[in-house]
Amino acid sequence: MDNIGCDTDESLVDLQYNQNMDGTERVNIKPGISVRVIQKQDQLSGKTSEGIVKDILTNSPNHPHGIKVRLADGTIGRVKEVL
Repeated sequence: MDNIGCDTDESLVDLQYNQNMDGTERVNIKPGISVRVIQKQDQLSGKTSEGIVKDILTNSPNHPHGIKVRLADGTIGRVKEVL
């Protein structure tokens, strides 16, 4: 019975963790992780780019439009999704 409770608790934690990985919280973004970003010039079209985070450019703990990062290829954009 205890094992079932542990599995359920772990599943809830995983679900909560995945829901918070949308890119608006700085704590979720680390150099070296894969992300999907939207660049300034693509905001209207919604076109996104994928890459590896090199630098985190947003200093605040969160941002409603996504944490601004520089990818390894030099692309700068706001994180829409952590992959």
